[in-house]
Amino acid sequence: MPDPIPVNLVVEDLLSEAVVRRVLQQAGVKYAVGACYRPGRFGYIKKKIEAFNHAARHSPFFVLTDLDKTDCAPALIRAWLKEDPHPNLLFRVAVREVESWLLADAIGFSGFLGIGVRNVPENPDEIVDPKRRLIDLARMSRRRELRDSIVPRRGSTAQVGPDYNGCLTAFVAKSWNLTEAAKRSGSLRRFRLAVESFRPLWP
Repeated sequence: MPDPIPVNLVVEDLLSEAVVRRVLQQAGVKYAVGACYRPGRFGYIKKKIEAFNHAARHSPFFVLTDLDKTDCAPALIRAWLKEDPHPNLLFRVAVREVESWLLADAIGFSGFLGIGVRNVPENPDEIVDPKRRLIDLARMSRRRELRDSIVPRRGSTAQVGPDYNGCLTAFVAKSWNLTEAAKRSGSLRRFRLAVESFRPLWP
């Protein structure tokens, strides 16, 4: 088996990519990231997942998407994949959005925003709209630069602030405590374990 393990990534956006790369860095297994498909929307992943499954026969693919309004992760995977996933396809779902994995590091995220840790929800996987909750917490921040970057501007039709991904990817890269976050998020813990135990099949 090659060392490091080559892997291609399929994610929804920059924030998801930052999270996946951080998990890979701390996996205890060496990975070499090749292509990264980052379309900015889950519809592309849903449309192309069968192609990624077939491509995984020749090179491993790690796919991460958000659960959003689907009932559960297994239901989403069954609905999207018409064939059994190839062993080289690691297809995981953030419950309900990758933002919940950031909130799972309650101490780190509250420190990042400069708010009380009690304001951060204890069960991030149970939040219906993690992105909205994260933005609401950012509104409480005493740090104006973070509020201006993460929170949508008044009167704007945008769902997030002008540097939402930039601020949060910086938090993931520099401050996010993956070990603590995995204790509070079952979906993150399962993803981390899958990455750590992944062993590809080579033709």
